[in-house]
Amino acid sequence: MKIFAVFGNPVSHSISPRLHNAALGELGLSREALYTRYELMDGSQLISKFKELKLSGANVTVPHKEAALAQCDVADETAIKIGSVNTLVSRGGKIYGHNTDAPGFLGAIESFGQINSALVLGAGGTAKAVAYALKSRGVRVCVLNRSEERLVNFAEFEKFSWANFAEFKGGKFDLVVNTTSAGLKDENLPAPTELLRPIFDEAKFAFDVIYGKKTPFLNLAAASGLRHKDGLDMLLFQAALALNLFFDGTLDETKIENAMQKALRLG
Repeated sequence: MKIFAVFGNPVSHSISPRLHNAALGELGLSREALYTRYELMDGSQLISKFKELKLSGANVTVPHKEAALAQCDVADETAIKIGSVNTLVSRGGKIYGHNTDAPGFLGAIESFGQINSALVLGAGGTAKAVAYALKSRGVRVCVLNRSEERLVNFAEFEKFSWANFAEFKGGKFDLVVNTTSAGLKDENLPAPTELLRPIFDEAKFAFDVIYGKKTPFLNLAAASGLRHKDGLDMLLFQAALALNLFFDGTLDETKIENAMQKALRLG
């Protein structure tokens, strides 16, 4: 029996088990594999817990994606460039790290159409994946975070601009993306209202990686007349990619996506 899990803190809200188990059932694999969740407080214990639970693969969500990169045995090129891992796979006694957030995000925003510039709120592992994905499509990216400390994550990306709240000078952006946990378990915005309002007045689209909740960020975007989406499609697309990685790329991703879409509708 292959066992997969999602690690995070918090993780009780995650619908990844529903998506993955639905796809496993649809593909006739439910007798040989199952997917669960595990709340991990200490990211430094990620790989030891992975091994202790005898997992074949895992997804990693906030705040452990950078810890996953540091602890896996082998990371793919995309994960290394982004600086975070959200998918772990056990192969031949080694644990391999991948990042499916970047392609998952691009799939989720495809319906928005042409995007030339984007403001990314936050500076964690998801922010790096989103910024990298946008840059790969030729989008001008600015990363904005509350403090300077985590912005050093972007120092190696010389084509990104970044600022903290105090130093931010504003600007015009087609897309604004929230990659922080603000609004997940509270009613907070990822940045001060007085900073966000003028940006939304000039923007076209807003995207929040949080899913299953109309966050204050999305409410403000709606009030400003922006086309907006939550992170549900991103979750689905990255999950489909991850499940295929768990099975060494042997599955039909279209069938995975269809099964996961069905699971979402039933939920």
